[in-house]
Amino acid sequence: MKVACIQINSGNDMKDNLKKTSMLCKQAAKSGAKFILTPENVALMAADGHDLHEKSYSEQKHPALAFFCKLAKEIECWILVGSIAVKSEKDNDKLHNRSFLINDMGKVVEHYDKIHLYDVEVQGGERHNESNNFLHGSFLKMAETPWGKLGMTVCYDVRFPHIYRALAKHGADFIAVPSAFTKFTGQAHWETLLRARAIENGCYILAPAQTGSHPAGRKTHGHSMIIDPWGEILAKAGEEEGFIIAEIDKNNVHKTRASLPSLQHDRDFTHNN
Repeated sequence: MKVACIQINSGNDMKDNLKKTSMLCKQAAKSGAKFILTPENVALMAADGHDLHEKSYSEQKHPALAFFCKLAKEIECWILVGSIAVKSEKDNDKLHNRSFLINDMGKVVEHYDKIHLYDVEVQGGERHNESNNFLHGSFLKMAETPWGKLGMTVCYDVRFPHIYRALAKHGADFIAVPSAFTKFTGQAHWETLLRARAIENGCYILAPAQTGSHPAGRKTHGHSMIIDPWGEILAKAGEEEGFIIAEIDKNNVHKTRASLPSLQHDRDFTHNN
């Protein structure tokens, strides 16, 4: 099966972002991709919290979700919507950073709310406080596809290996990591973290990413990647917009886990104080 990861530079014009993403998805489908993944915040990289809330919708009324459902049916591909901002039904002042898996009939199969929110201040004074606008997700999600089981994560989740271990132990053959990784941390850690998650768990890692400069001076790293269960990079983007494509095979997951069965070797332990 061929899988593609879309890499774009989203801004704060949703229509423009969707138009651009649609064009790349159609190109990927023409290149043989049957499963296409888009980055985190694919529909909108807002200038600030006010802009974000003004351009967010409930799941039922979200134009981006409806757009991707229609697109998936049109091109007859499964699409992972990396994430869009969805209004919370529990808290009127908060949103969910929500990823959606859509099948080739245009139906939502599963959704996942980002568990780990990016509240950090990195070197150089760059600050991000996702929890000002978003609620933490609480549930790991995995979905059946025609090619195997997909584990769903988003961006900052990649720094928390235990959730990838849990997904792998529940049978995930490949795990999505749609991201808007900052340029500074991406240069240092992006590839290392992604390859580590693949190697530790003997699974494919599919990581579509935002790239370039965005509103309010935010910069993202790009370098979308498709990585096999042995940690080999099958496809890698640079910093330009576009897509990468590679063949993946669930049998490689089984072979890797059989030859190096570390998932079966976890042991309980106690802390010696």
